[in-house]
Amino acid sequence: MTLASPEPGTAPLHPQPPDLRQRIGRRVLLSLVLIWGLGSTVVLGVGNHFVAEAFDRALLDDAHALAAHVRGGQAADPPGTLLQLDLTPREVGLLRFDQSETVWFAVYAADGSFIAGDSHLAPGVVAAGSSHAFSHLSQDGREMRRATLQIAGPPSFTVVIAQTTAERTQLLRRLLVYSGLAQLWLLVVLGSWLLRGIERDLHPLGALQDAMDQRDAADLQPLPPALTQQASTSDVQRLGVALDGLLARVQQSLHAQREFAGNVAHELRTPLAGIRAQAAHALAHNDPAVWRSEIEGIAQAEQRASRTVDQLLALARAAEGGIALTLQPLALHTLVRDVLLRYLPRADALGVDLGAEGLDQAVVVRGNTALVEGILNNLLDNALRYGRGTPPRITVALHTEPGFGVLRVTDNGPGVDATLAQQLQQRWAQGDQGQRLGQGAGLGLAIVARYVQLMEGRLELAAASDTTDGSGLAASVWLPLAPNAPAPSSTLPTTP
Repeated sequence: MTLASPEPGTAPLHPQPPDLRQRIGRRVLLSLVLIWGLGSTVVLGVGNHFVAEAFDRALLDDAHALAAHVRGGQAADPPGTLLQLDLTPREVGLLRFDQSETVWFAVYAADGSFIAGDSHLAPGVVAAGSSHAFSHLSQDGREMRRATLQIAGPPSFTVVIAQTTAERTQLLRRLLVYSGLAQLWLLVVLGSWLLRGIERDLHPLGALQDAMDQRDAADLQPLPPALTQQASTSDVQRLGVALDGLLARVQQSLHAQREFAGNVAHELRTPLAGIRAQAAHALAHNDPAVWRSEIEGIAQAEQRASRTVDQLLALARAAEGGIALTLQPLALHTLVRDVLLRYLPRADALGVDLGAEGLDQAVVVRGNTALVEGILNNLLDNALRYGRGTPPRITVALHTEPGFGVLRVTDNGPGVDATLAQQLQQRWAQGDQGQRLGQGAGLGLAIVARYVQLMEGRLELAAASDTTDGSGLAASVWLPLAPNAPAPSSTLPTTP
């Protein structure tokens, strides 16, 4: 079953994600619109409250003015004098006059009898302890606002005045329109300013993207400082610094790969040439003894080539180890004991006395198991190859010093001087003994030095101090003790 490829011009399965500028712009504008709507609602509510309060206060003032013209029922009046509204028809007309509203009023005695005004206008309910009340009512299909004022006597009476709300509604509309237009203008100005600010702040990000798009695949140099440390925002600065770090790590990895490839090509050229020559020599003869001799030589050359490749791989991993290396508490005494047990058969076959000191003391360092094994393997391999005294003897000692666990591999071979000790920690460096034997590629101690450096320790090559003739080599490795590790010993412990 095969899947048909999409036809040209068809839409992709996954839609293109929105541009960052568009997304931020939409969210900012949506927030501004929501704020504008909320602000308009608040303005409408607050405006309605204060407009209603102003109109109610005007109605109450008119009710008090009307109550001032109610006569009769006073103590000085003759008995039986009825309450009456002391207003002329002209004054009543002036009271009812309004350019846009209709006004009604009525006056009622304390017993509820109608005195003057519009008899169809009933008083509202006034709460106990209050002298006036406001309420809504509908009259002839029109909404009205009513004010009811109770006057405590003598004489006691009630004044009611009502007015349509068309002017109040119109005032609220004008308030909403004018405030809405002002807010909309501010919204447009603020939105334009924010969008320009977003465009300005995102410009370095676009410049950074263009710089990465236009860069050649082989160009791993750091980005221009204007796009990283000198960027206008800290976010772009952090992104630029992160990209620079990534480019540096990629460059380091590629450099290690190129160096590894070059080293392999350089170091395998000689053993491969020897294998080719031995194979040609064997093919040129019909003597089985010659064949066996040449095949044994080929096997030895293959072993040397394999060891060189293993060391080159270890060195390449060490070069890249600083990128992602995990250091954790490590029982160094246990690891050293395990490695020594693996080397005992080889040492016995070579007639080398391989001993250990200080392994009964717990030494916990902060390191990496693979790197520590690599260090000990290379030191023991070098000692077994070149440290051949009479009789050959190798001692692995372990002790602690303030802040460090110390691993020391000592042999009774020819040893090295101080100048050569520094040279041997470089790649491809060999002493006279190694050149004379024709073994190794001068990478073992370079690998040890790099491993120690990755674990924040140090390596020291010095003359052995326990030989009578001053010969021998002592390779010492200091590794940081793990937190809460046992206190360092005052003397170097030994075990038989």
